[in-house]
Amino acid sequence: MLLELAPLTVPAALGRLQSRVSGLAPGEVGDRRARFGPNRVAHEARETLLMQLLRRLLNPLNLLLLSLAGISVAMGDHEAAAMIVAMVLLSLTLSLVQERRSHAAARRLRAMVHTTAMVLRPPGAAAAAVPPAPVELPLDELVPGDIVHLSAGDMIPADLRVIAAKDLFVNQASLTGESLPVEKHAEPASPTASEIAALVNVCFMGTTVVSGSATGVIALTGERAYFGGVAHVVAAARAPSSFDRGVDRFAWLMIRFILVMAPLVFLINGLTKGDWVEALLFATAVAVGLTPEMLPMIVTVNLAKGAIAMSRRKVIVKRLNAIQDFGAMDVLCTDKTGTLTQDHVILQRHVDLYGQNSDEVFLYAYLNSAYQSGLRNLLDVAVLARGDAEDLARRTSASRKLDEVPFDFERRRMSVAVDLNGRHLLICKGAVDEVFAASVRGRAGGETLPLDASHRERLRQTVEALNGEGFRVVAVAIKELPREQRVCGIGDERDLTLLGYVAFLDPPKESAARALAALAAHGIEVKVLTGDNDVVTRRICREVGLGVTRVVVGSEFEAATPEERAALVREAQVLAKLTPMQKASVIETLQAQGHVVGFLGDGINDGPALKVADVGISVDSAVDIAKESADIILLEKSLQVLDQGVTEGRKVFGNVVKYIRMGASSNFGNMFSVIGASAWLPFLPMAPVQVLTNNLLYDFSQTAIPTDNVDEEYLAKPRRWEIGNIGRYMLCIGPISSLFDYATYLTMYFVFGATTPGKASLFQTGWFVESLLSQTLIIHVIRTRRLAFVESRASLPLMLTGLVACAVGVWLPYSPFREALGLRHLPLGYWPLLAAMLVAYLMLTHLTKTWFHRRFGLD
Repeated sequence: MLLELAPLTVPAALGRLQSRVSGLAPGEVGDRRARFGPNRVAHEARETLLMQLLRRLLNPLNLLLLSLAGISVAMGDHEAAAMIVAMVLLSLTLSLVQERRSHAAARRLRAMVHTTAMVLRPPGAAAAAVPPAPVELPLDELVPGDIVHLSAGDMIPADLRVIAAKDLFVNQASLTGESLPVEKHAEPASPTASEIAALVNVCFMGTTVVSGSATGVIALTGERAYFGGVAHVVAAARAPSSFDRGVDRFAWLMIRFILVMAPLVFLINGLTKGDWVEALLFATAVAVGLTPEMLPMIVTVNLAKGAIAMSRRKVIVKRLNAIQDFGAMDVLCTDKTGTLTQDHVILQRHVDLYGQNSDEVFLYAYLNSAYQSGLRNLLDVAVLARGDAEDLARRTSASRKLDEVPFDFERRRMSVAVDLNGRHLLICKGAVDEVFAASVRGRAGGETLPLDASHRERLRQTVEALNGEGFRVVAVAIKELPREQRVCGIGDERDLTLLGYVAFLDPPKESAARALAALAAHGIEVKVLTGDNDVVTRRICREVGLGVTRVVVGSEFEAATPEERAALVREAQVLAKLTPMQKASVIETLQAQGHVVGFLGDGINDGPALKVADVGISVDSAVDIAKESADIILLEKSLQVLDQGVTEGRKVFGNVVKYIRMGASSNFGNMFSVIGASAWLPFLPMAPVQVLTNNLLYDFSQTAIPTDNVDEEYLAKPRRWEIGNIGRYMLCIGPISSLFDYATYLTMYFVFGATTPGKASLFQTGWFVESLLSQTLIIHVIRTRRLAFVESRASLPLMLTGLVACAVGVWLPYSPFREALGLRHLPLGYWPLLAAMLVAYLMLTHLTKTWFHRRFGLD
């Protein structure tokens, strides 16, 4: 289709698509929607419950457990197989329920984020004589044949044929990898099949408008679009985070550990006891006990809980693992507009070159803002919203627009050509330096002066004075055009006459100082990255309490070597006058120094930085490219919301690490306990069914970890995945559990006389109860650096699940199930000895944990 449209003229292309410049009538839209479906691509399709279930079943840990269940069935131990399957089902059920809850919350909130397009839709059934005003519609409502208007910052909503364009440049990096924008126009082209991405009169779904404006007719929507065919590749472009890799490494470490331990236990018990079938069943049960089968559930539920908690604050998490990346973030780069300021720009002054009020400057600034059709920013809105703008609109109603040169972030200015009372004028408005560079003379108070070096320095004093008062300053210049000239381009932006400046004020946000203090308290350094003036930015930072000792401008950063850039970004709190690619380079330089960097942006110029940041953050009111590039969408642009997100991220990470520390240290200790008991005892230290029952009860007690509280001091610093610290923790804490297991062995063997196979059930019951209670209670020590139960208490759900697991463990030897489980009554003297061992175990673990944190400097 696209190859067929490219060589056609605009009328022929419209005819081929059965469309017209005035747009499709309502009846035509309905017919085409029924025929082609909504404008969505494949990656937006929801997973069915069956697909989610299969995806989770294929997790390596679950596959290992199901394999062990199969071995149990083959050996005739159906009870063991049933318990293993019960563990898998427990993990799967909790994971699925929480995942579906989080996805439902995300869908509800995603409906609040609107990515739209400007579309021509005449209200009547027939074509209108005059094209109607464009209306804003969600992207999924578009159909082939729709006429859409494009401007800077828009995402191309579908594959379309350009029918009119003005200095249109499109970024196609998402499709071709080419970083430089490509110019598009409406003239016919003669492509070959191998050059489809190079079609100069076709724009592709998912690409973005960098500058200029255009009108196009939609050709292909949804999965029929070129982007639809490669959507899965684009969606999978992001590499796994350090958190993903860390969890996977731990899971595979445990699997390798099991593959060594299980055969070793099998051989020791087979050789020492002679019953190879029983040895195999016991080794299988031990393998199940060593498997961290709840890890996928703990990770999923923690992330889902974090997403739901953030959704209540109207924060949309597009990428679930971005929650954890929030917790690891130690540098936040942000623009000042809307974060440090109120995002409510007011036009305060319009002055000539000497700083005197000038109605002429306001007149030309108004005409420029009123007639430009590209990126209308807050400054244009402020000009048009000024109280006397309506009167000015009436007085200039006879004027008409001839042409425009759209804004882009390289020129940092835009111009309109206007017929004003018979005069053809080019009116240019933009950044002071860029307009100065295009001007050769100035005019003020009826006096015309050349913009030579001496005059430029004098005129700059006016700008510096306005900047010093906190105003954002935009320059205004004009140029007389020949009467016959009705079309203009970038080349016409020269030999301008500088008239003066319009000065805007965006007051500091009252909550900014508190939010910055909160971020600093949580170990996050804030750096301001802006394309704005450095003097204005420094003043705003001072007013909100952000200390600024070093300011770097874009030209200084660009000229620096890589080593010098590293020093600049390390020392500077403000980097001003940055281009879009310079913002991205600043973030990459920070990342190279080992920082986890978040970036908050909402403009076209923020797209590259959002992509390279570890956490890309945008807002619902942002341009399309910013929202598409972000991991997190804020429905309220606020640093305080970000601080809350950081807290949620660290809670998620903290609770996942609790389970991993617990599992790693427990399994390491169990290795010594099982191997020693297997080699020493003339019977199995615990029957296979008892191992599985113990593990099932322990797993149940851990299901509430995602609800647990996290200490304030843990939330005060960025948290990253460090497998080395987990390994050291395992080596320090693991042997303590083994020490008390051996104390239990000795107690049952020498105190209560469980020395022969005939008394094996007494020995096994004693270790069953001690093992379950010690594992279940020790999480309360491991979960905090403080003194457990006194200075830090677990959440109520975690305390209740632990209490239930312990109560069931104590009850089972006296329950109707004791014979089926091979348990028996314990002597009364066992219980005070058990209580003493548990208290000693908890105290010794606390002392070792305290030493560990001091020795390795961990919080």
